[in-house]
Amino acid sequence: MLIDLTQMKPGESGVVNEITSGHDAAKRIQNMGIIPGKGIRKVSSHFWRGPQTVNIGKLQIAVGFGMARKIIIEVDR
Repeated sequence: MLIDLTQMKPGESGVVNEITSGHDAAKRIQNMGIIPGKGIRKVSSHFWRGPQTVNIGKLQIAVGFGMARKIIIEVDR
């Protein structure tokens, strides 16, 4: 099932499928280590439209809500 990062539940994991944004935003997302084919696990999200915290390998980062909506994840539900 394909969903964006904001729709993942904390503790859920999947694989980055694609980044649906313009070239500059996609480059920023990829520079954080979020690239298609890479495993990702959601740690937490803040109420409403706050940042989404994820683990990429051993790295834990927070992604803004707008950018998180452009990261498409393939999860098994």
